[in-house]
This record gives sequence, C-alpha cells and structure tokens, in this order.
Amino acid sequence: MKRNSLSSLSSSLWLLVTAAMLQAVESAKGKYAHMLFNELFEDYSNALRPVEDTDKVLNVTLQITLSQIKDMDERNQILSTYLWIRQSWYDAYLKWDKDKYDGLDSIRIPSNLVWRPDIVLYNKADDDFSEPVNTNVVLRYDGKITWDAPAITKSSCVVDVSYFPFDSQQCNLTFGSWTYNGNQVDIINSLDSGDLSDFIEDVEWEIHGMPAVKNVITYGCCSEPYPDVTFTLILKRKSSFYIFNLLLPCILISFLAPLGFYLPADSGEKVSLGVTVLLALTVFQLMVAEIMPPSENIPLIGKYYIATMTMITASTALTIIIMNLHHCGSEAKPVPQWARVLILDYMSKIFFVYDVGENCTSPKKEKEEESKLEGEDGCQRRHKEVRSHLSSRSDDSDLKEKLNGNLDKSYGGHGEKVREAVNCCSCYKMLIKNIEYIANCVRDHKANRAKGIEWKKVAKVMDRFFMWVFFVMVFFMSLLVIGKAA
Repeated sequence: MKRNSLSSLSSSLWLLVTAAMLQAVESAKGKYAHMLFNELFEDYSNALRPVEDTDKVLNVTLQITLSQIKDMDERNQILSTYLWIRQSWYDAYLKWDKDKYDGLDSIRIPSNLVWRPDIVLYNKADDDFSEPVNTNVVLRYDGKITWDAPAITKSSCVVDVSYFPFDSQQCNLTFGSWTYNGNQVDIINSLDSGDLSDFIEDVEWEIHGMPAVKNVITYGCCSEPYPDVTFTLILKRKSSFYIFNLLLPCILISFLAPLGFYLPADSGEKVSLGVTVLLALTVFQLMVAEIMPPSENIPLIGKYYIATMTMITASTALTIIIMNLHHCGSEAKPVPQWARVLILDYMSKIFFVYDVGENCTSPKKEKEEESKLEGEDGCQRRHKEVRSHLSSRSDDSDLKEKLNGNLDKSYGGHGEKVREAVNCCSCYKMLIKNIEYIANCVRDHKANRAKGIEWKKVAKVMDRFFMWVFFVMVFFMSLLVIGKAA
C-alpha cells in the first residue's frame, strides 16, 4: 500500500513539474514574440513594395479553393461563389534569426500591418467594393507571408442557354494586380487548377473541373505587361428538376393536341380543347422566359414550346375548317368526285372510318346485306306502286269512256246515277298527284340527307388523318429534343 501511494505521488509531482515547464516555455515564447514584433515593425512601412531592389520583381503565389456555388443567375449572367483565396510572397524587411528568439519560427499578425498585393477579381459583378477580409497572416522567419482569406465573389459569366436544361457552362474567374505591372509584381500559379477537395456539392450544378491558366496581357493604355491567372469553372447542369417540371408537362400536353381531332364534332368542344392546350403551353413558355436571359439564343426547351404551340395553332385552324365541312347541309354542293374516290373510298378504309351513325362494333357485312335487302324490297314496292297507279289511271280512263257511251243505251233513266259513280274516279287523279308530290319531296329529302352524310364522313376521315399526322409530329419532335440533349 505504501509503495502504491508513493508511486502515485511521484507521478502527480512529475505532471506538475511538466506543466510548469511548458507554461514557462509558452511564457518565454510569448515574451520573445512581443520582442520580435516590436523590433520588426519599429521602422516598417506597409505602403511600399517590400523588395531591397526596386527593379526586382516580387513573386506572388496564388491558390484558389472553391468551397461552394451559391447561385447562378442566368438572366443577369452572374455567378456567385464562396472561395478561399491563398496568397504567399516574401517580404525582404520581415526576417529574423530564430535562434535569437528561442527558436521562434513564425508569428501570426493582422494582415493590415504588412504590405499586401492588390490582387482583385477582374470580372467582378458586385456592387459592394469593400476591401478583403482582414484575417491574420502567417509570418515566417525567412520573410515568407501566407495570407488565407475567405471571399464571396460575384463574377460576370457569359451564359449560353442554347441547350437548356441540358446545357454546360464555362465561367471564368480572372485574378490580377490592379496597379502593379508584371515588372513589379508577378503572379504564379500554385496549382494547375483550382482546389476542389473541400467543395460542397451543389443541388443544381456538377463541377467537371477548374483549370488555371496564366495570361500576360499588354493593354492599350500602357506598354508594360500585366499578368493574371484565369480559373475556368466548368459546370454541368443537373436537368432532372427541369425535366419533371417543364419538359415532361409540355410533352404530355402536346400529346393532347392530336386528340382534339378524335373528339366528336357534335360535342362542341373541339376548338375549346385546342385553345385550352395553347394557353397551358403559353404559361410554361412564360416561366421559361422569366429564367432565361433576353438574348438571341433561344433555349432548346423554348424551341420545343414554340414548335408545339405552332402545331397546336395549326391543329385548331384545321379543326375549324373540318367543323365547317361537318356542318355542310342540304344547301352545300355535292362531294366532288375526286374527294369521293380518294377520301370516302380509300382513306376511310385505311383509317377504319365508318359511316356517320354506324356502330363501329357491329359487323359491316351484315349492315351492307341489310341495306341491300331493304333497298331491293323498297325498289320492288316502288315499281309495284307505280305500275298499279298507271294501270289504275288507264283503266279508269277506259272505264269512263265505255261507261259514258253505254250507260244511255243500257239503262236509260238510271244512267245519271251510274254516271255520278263514274265521276268519282276523277278523285283518284288528285290523290295520285298528291302521292307523287309527297314521294318527290321524300326523295329530295333523302338525297339532301345523303349529301350531308357524305360531307360528315369526309370531315370524319380528315379528322382521323390529321390526328395521326400530328401524333407522328409530336413523337418525332420529342425524339429530336432528347437526341439534341444527348
């Protein structure tokens, strides 16, 4: 027991001694850091470029880390990003011998105390011209200064929406010194591309790379070269959201347009269906127009909307023309011979169009046989009636002549009564004329009705023809859009 207590006491004493020594070392380093800071910045000025020879170029190493894409404003063509900007350079007046300061090799001081390169984003599109964040810099004993500063940048980006929502964009971030030329401050790429290791995945865009290229440009105002580093951000849009909210509803609505031709003409809803579909597509077109920039490059989905709206407008116009054909009455001209041969004989069989009022489920042969039998019976009845009427008329005339000639001879005084009975036969003539007039009216009515039925069948065949034509058009338009997107 005594040995255990002695061992625990010795370990606790050792820990106390170690903690005291560490505290003494830290206090010693803090003391040397204050002394170093006072000696370094006693005669230091952050206004001038920190080089011993003014003709010497100061190299600034630049590294960009992309953390997040905050927003892509296609309409205003502005890209908002969250970046970490790392700059490092050597200051000739901020060096020390670390052995004189108890091995102190680096200190951290506010960035506004040292000279900083005025590297800015050339294609900045922000109204806020505030200075960079005054984070601390790391100062090493050999004069190397490393400055890490976060920044939320808004840069101008030329957005090409020709293949929206299946588009890819390339946005440039150009960094360079605003006042120093290439003979004074030179910019060096730390890496061949931007750092994407800490990138937070975006819900709308995929990052396919961020290559960096150094450019040396001589502007018209000055003869000195001005170097800059351009980071090209390659973006690919995630199109699932737009497919399910803009493209797929348009495709479904466009397939409703040909069904207007299948709608019965007597329903009175053919034209209203086309107008309703056209208004629905107009709403989606306005939604796309609010997102896209007002440029000459029409997006792919916009072209699809315009083509579909043109198709629906044409289908509505054709529906109105076909409705006029459907409602042709007795006053209309007969169906032309070419239309009767081409439309009623051939196209009706191709598109399986039955007569108006005929049930599509009933066998066609049975109806044809019934109509033939009815036609034959009717013809036979009409022939019999005509023959009976003609024979009765001839018999009545002969009978009247014979009776009028023989009544006086045969019956004498009773002939007048018999003559009155014979005169009743003249009433049949008026009756026959009335029957013939009624028969002619019925015949004309049937002819006019048959004429209207033919025009209705022509309209029905044209409806089926244009329905399939527009279905094929919608199908190939959808395939074309998908093919261009692929």
